[in-house]
Amino acid sequence: MNNSADPIQAPPPSWFHRHRSKFAFLALSFAAAAIAVSCATSGTNRGFVLAPAIPGAEYVGSDACEQCHDTITKHFASAPHARLIAQGPNAVDVGCESCHGPASVHVESGGAARTILNPDRNPESCYHCHSNLRGQFALPHAHPVGEGRLTCSACHSPHSGDAFAGTASSLTSANEACLTCHKPQRGPHIFEHEAMREGCLSCHAPHGSVNQKMLTERNAVLCLKCHFQQQTGPGRIAIGAIDHTTFLSRGTCWSAGCHEAVHGSQVSSSLRF
Repeated sequence: MNNSADPIQAPPPSWFHRHRSKFAFLALSFAAAAIAVSCATSGTNRGFVLAPAIPGAEYVGSDACEQCHDTITKHFASAPHARLIAQGPNAVDVGCESCHGPASVHVESGGAARTILNPDRNPESCYHCHSNLRGQFALPHAHPVGEGRLTCSACHSPHSGDAFAGTASSLTSANEACLTCHKPQRGPHIFEHEAMREGCLSCHAPHGSVNQKMLTERNAVLCLKCHFQQQTGPGRIAIGAIDHTTFLSRGTCWSAGCHEAVHGSQVSSSLRF
């Protein structure tokens, strides 16, 4: 009798064991994807905003600003920029100094000129947060902020109320920021262009555009967004019950000798003069 035990034969590896390395790879891939989605939805994939700097200056907190600029801070709580102010020692640089830079030199000098940043002199402070506007002001047709001939505060109120001037419920107040400079377009006009009620931004890009006159579109497409076109037959286009088939090939609606008074007219219901 042979007492030696026969060697135990291990069962053949299962399909899972043969491919477990692939499963591990897939599991890691799904985990990485889940983390990426979680980060994206939680808002952690965002750009960093660097506060402006002043040589030799340190942050002192927004309370120090209130000592001299009480007329500004009194209404500052109503401004969207007031949300920049945070509490606690870790947020000492978040507030007034987010736009004006560290204020220790300014405070110690008793408010001496050129010791604090003034966004009206240089829009760089604004670009720290509104970085997309730098490119818009660099477009071929733009408001001259980059050249220093216009400031952001000419159209926006940074310290009180809504940042966008003229945003009350009145139909005309929405255009106030634009009409302050563009006075001929204010009217009143006997024959108005209803688009003025919708606001200047219906047709114009406020910061800059690749199109002349800072228009949002370069041709008749701009007008056809509101003015219904009807195709009455093959190759025929009617707008306002008038056949515009040949007119549309002459250029834009306002440069083809047709509707030149685009903001309103005193003599023509068709805004021709």
